[in-house]
Amino acid sequence: MALVISNVIKRFGDNTAVNNITFEIEKPGVFGLLGTNGAGKTTTIRMILGILAKDSGIITWDGKPITRETVNFGYLPEERGIYPKAKIIEQLIYFAKLRGLDGKTAKKAAERWFERLDVTKYANEVAEHLSKGNQQKIQLISALIHNPELIILDEPFSGLDPINTDLFKSVINELVEEGKFIIMSSHQMQAVEEYCQEILLLKDGKTILKGNLREIKNGYGRTNLIINCQEDIDSLIHDADIRIVAKTAAGYELIIKSEKQAYDLLEKVIQLKYKIDKFEIREPSLHEIFVEKVGESR
Repeated sequence: MALVISNVIKRFGDNTAVNNITFEIEKPGVFGLLGTNGAGKTTTIRMILGILAKDSGIITWDGKPITRETVNFGYLPEERGIYPKAKIIEQLIYFAKLRGLDGKTAKKAAERWFERLDVTKYANEVAEHLSKGNQQKIQLISALIHNPELIILDEPFSGLDPINTDLFKSVINELVEEGKFIIMSSHQMQAVEEYCQEILLLKDGKTILKGNLREIKNGYGRTNLIINCQEDIDSLIHDADIRIVAKTAAGYELIIKSEKQAYDLLEKVIQLKYKIDKFEIREPSLHEIFVEKVGESR
């Protein structure tokens, strides 16, 4: 199995929403489709699912164009996609039937997911009575109830508190263990880093970064320094010719030219007998890479 997107273009009038993008997902796991608002992520997703027709290029699953017959897919959209006035259990069974399940199997699958996501008590409620977070749980169930091969999650953590975010993450872990192919589009870079080995970053419909996330980060080197201490060390940082990225309540986030710079600064801080709570040299985070790349393109 493999998902192949090759030289895909989509225009809306004079606006090119997706401009000649190419990527492949050759093995199970989570692929990160990233970008700013309006970058072309959702348009790309809708073309993959056949909701929108591409203007040119190739989109295939296992060597065949994607249709309901060639791929069993599940889609969690960013916008709400459940009926507000309908009972939860009724619409989930309806969605499952559309994907080929019989009523008895659909009901059993819905009940299993109700228990897994702790929403059994809402089964006979209408959707509009649920909180945003619980509606998101129901949407996830509707995407997974028919056991799809290819799963697309567009901002899956939207509206979730930290406890339910962890619950969603545990479900995603289970899907990965089951060998599912997953595309995740999210603005939560920390979550993307947890799951995605491969990423594609879009800006104005164009690819500005693509590849293995670990290799991308290794290419930057260990250029970020975090020092948390209780004293003001602005002058020491300035004298060391180190750039301050942010000054937080805990300390400093810095950019260094070499690790020697960092250790020389550490030596001076120790000589002054300042208390240090944290000293860390690391590669840039995906959040920092995202901001840099989007900033460059602007």
